[in-house]
Amino acid sequence: MARRVVIIGVATHWGTELARRLERDPQVEYIAGIDDREPTADLERTEFLHADIRNPVLARLLPVTEADTVVHCGILWYPAPGKPARALHDINVIGTLQLLAACERTPTLERIVVRGSAAIYGCEPAAPLFHTEELAGKAPLRTRFQRDVAELESYFDNFAKRHPQIRCAMLRFQPEIAPGLDVPLTRYLRLPIVPTQLGFDPRLQLLHAEDATGALLAAVRANVRGPVNVAPTGALSLSRILRSAARPSIPVPHPLFEPALGRLGVELGAGPLVADAVRFLRYGRGIDNRRLIEDVGYRPRYDAAAAVADFFTKSDSRRILPSADLGGLVRRLAGVLR
Repeated sequence: MARRVVIIGVATHWGTELARRLERDPQVEYIAGIDDREPTADLERTEFLHADIRNPVLARLLPVTEADTVVHCGILWYPAPGKPARALHDINVIGTLQLLAACERTPTLERIVVRGSAAIYGCEPAAPLFHTEELAGKAPLRTRFQRDVAELESYFDNFAKRHPQIRCAMLRFQPEIAPGLDVPLTRYLRLPIVPTQLGFDPRLQLLHAEDATGALLAAVRANVRGPVNVAPTGALSLSRILRSAARPSIPVPHPLFEPALGRLGVELGAGPLVADAVRFLRYGRGIDNRRLIEDVGYRPRYDAAAAVADFFTKSDSRRILPSADLGGLVRRLAGVLR
């Protein structure tokens, strides 16, 4: 049967990339993208519908599309430039409630796929090496974003119980990297000298952006329910990542890491990191991807080492500073720490 897919948050990198892939699928007869801003990329057969996910008008707009699949790519991990951090809560939580209200009024709906976050597992010093899906909620909710992720997951879980005929899949993504991806974490790794947290060497799973889109597309095609971890195979310590990329680092006492990176990052154009990313770079986080491979049917092309290697190999020509004065950077960082 021909598919009708609606992408919420089509103007995001992930929404746009998914729309591009679906446009090449002959089994998808109709694609609509809903967002409050237009995609920057040219999409050939995706109908753009202008709407804010927080607006109740969504409940009238979505049923008209006669969608059988809704893909929620509108959950934001970082505050938008120039907008307060509290806007993240409004878009993620309140927007999700409005979306679920619209889904309840769409009789043709068969499945929902959500681009969520592995932040629900938290970042703890005594955490298991690789979290499986049932371990969500075992760690304390320490950051605002972690609490928001847990809250919106509970909304989707309750919706799935009330509507068992609709397959709801919650994809829990690890942070993504790619040469062309411009997010706080990739800007941090591209710094000519990378501040680290003194006494900590986190094990990181960084997902290649191509695999992030591939997993999202596979979940749209698969008959899968419930949470699914999305991550590469394996993990690397931060020190190994920086050594392999020949990136010098400077250890900073962890209480001063966030303000120091904020000052230095603004100076170099990298921008600050939010609290969840700071904990990720202190304790790390690993998740098990067996359900992604076995139930969704997607095996990541890049393992943890290959994703990092591809990122740095192709990013070397895009460094923030064309010729880094490392001595000057160290002196400025030392000034921040005084």
